[in-house]
Amino acid sequence: MKPIVLVTGGSRGIGAATSKHLAIQGYAVCVNYISNEIEANKVVAEINDNGGVAIAVQADVSQEKDVIRLFNTIDQSLGKITHLVNNAGILFPQMPISAMTAERINKVLTTNVTSYFLCCREAINRMVEGGAIVNVSSAAARLGSPAEYVDYAASKGAIDTLTTGLSLEVANKNIRVNCVRPGFIYTEMHADGGEVNRVERVKSSIPLQRGGKPEEVAAAIAFLLSNEASFITGSFIDIAGGK
Repeated sequence: MKPIVLVTGGSRGIGAATSKHLAIQGYAVCVNYISNEIEANKVVAEINDNGGVAIAVQADVSQEKDVIRLFNTIDQSLGKITHLVNNAGILFPQMPISAMTAERINKVLTTNVTSYFLCCREAINRMVEGGAIVNVSSAAARLGSPAEYVDYAASKGAIDTLTTGLSLEVANKNIRVNCVRPGFIYTEMHADGGEVNRVERVKSSIPLQRGGKPEEVAAAIAFLLSNEASFITGSFIDIAGGK
């Protein structure tokens, strides 16, 4: 019986790489997306063309009704979820806190934090012993992103706390909850923040002197979901080139 995984924000970047990687490892994959249907369908088509099993489901995971519909669709189309990758997130153009509006701050927190809580809730209410969750945080949670994205960094700090708390809450059910904290990774998200070439600008400050690839993050996520990590919970893997 195939394990069943939901990857939120699965149409691009780390989410797309993770969806493909897990499909190769034998997971049935639900690729969640909010608006990029074309790219989500490309990910699904690549998985299915290579002999895997995948579906794409549109849902705004910051909205409770959408999350419930998403999980009900997985129940009906694939079966009860066994694994979850919380990856969906947003980033707005760089600015200091002194210029931020409540609208921006609340949008970041709802999308990047509330969505993880809602998806965790629905997942653990379905998972049996041996289930696993990986939350995608960010090195920004440690570094703070001053004058750029303190709102984003704070949202990822909340995800670190969620990981710690939930891992202890469900450990007696043998459901594991872990977290990855990517650093500067070559993804489209930097364009959302107004600086397409941000990784190139900062890579000299990274001890390994380069940015990371989405596939490198996907490999760490896959490890934490796998039985090879069966005694690991409440843990964090920093994928940040030493920064």
